Amino acid sequence: MTRSLTSKGEATRARIVAGAATEVRERGVDEVRLEDVMARTATSKSQLFHYFPGGKEELLLAVAEHEADQVLADQQPMLGDLTSWAAWQAWRDDRVISRYQEQGDTCPLNGLLGQAGRRAPAARAVLVGLMRRWQEAIAAGIRHMQSTGEMTAEVDAGRAAAAMLAGLQGGVLLLLSTGRVDHLEAALDLAIDGLRRRQSRG
Repeated sequence: MTRSLTSKGEATRARIVAGAATEVRERGVDEVRLEDVMARTATSKSQLFHYFPGGKEELLLAVAEHEADQVLADQQPMLGDLTSWAAWQAWRDDRVISRYQEQGDTCPLNGLLGQAGRRAPAARAVLVGLMRRWQEAIAAGIRHMQSTGEMTAEVDAGRAAAAMLAGLQGGVLLLLSTGRVDHLEAALDLAIDGLRRRQSRG
């Protein structure tokens, strides 16, 4: 449910969500208790339920939304500036591979959505929204390369972005399963190389 909050209220809610996100990363979603969140954020029970009347389930959904936003924020400014082949490579190296190497075989968002998805239908919408925004950002980069003549207009930007994102997510899933980043590297390398081979010859 959407509630109108003052700027102070928004700040308090954001502080609770950030604290809960840290608890999830440190303890795992199944071990997080509201008491832990209240202690970390210096929040009373009445305050917490004021902002999250649905209790733990509503708070975890807000944390999932926070983590989804963070996935894209961590890729900026490169993700929003895919305007040259060097920029694509920098995004690949510095904002995707490096991020997931640092993260390793843990993923707070995966844990949150895996658990919350069985309890709250809205959790699936968080993942759908994340993938939509991510795909749109990649597609915008492809369209920019087409507008400057660096890539042929024959490329379907939406489908190419969807394929790249699918490969990226497959690489992330294998990283979570094996602890190895080479599948993710290969997926991105092949996707970007495939786009480069579609450079405009005009």
